Amino acid sequence: MSKALVKTDGGSSGVVPAVGSLLIPGVGQLINGESDKALGVFVVSVVTGAGFFLGLPIVGGLFGLVHLATHVYAVGDAYVQARKKR
Repeated sequence: MSKALVKTDGGSSGVVPAVGSLLIPGVGQLINGESDKALGVFVVSVVTGAGFFLGLPIVGGLFGLVHLATHVYAVGDAYVQARKKR
């Protein structure tokens, strides 16, 4: 049997939390055991996402940019924090 698919310590352990936060912001922080940060990221993401869809053109665009920044932060933070825990 080949050991090519067996995960070793040198593997990228930050990928799973990053993908979790890519799908739903805050899930990666939850996977990393940071429940307070996960709740904060999720709430900011939901509020800014709702503001984007319900807002006026200029305000909605601003909410959209904040939502995008929050989403990017969630993915990056989940990856970095998971790599630090290794």
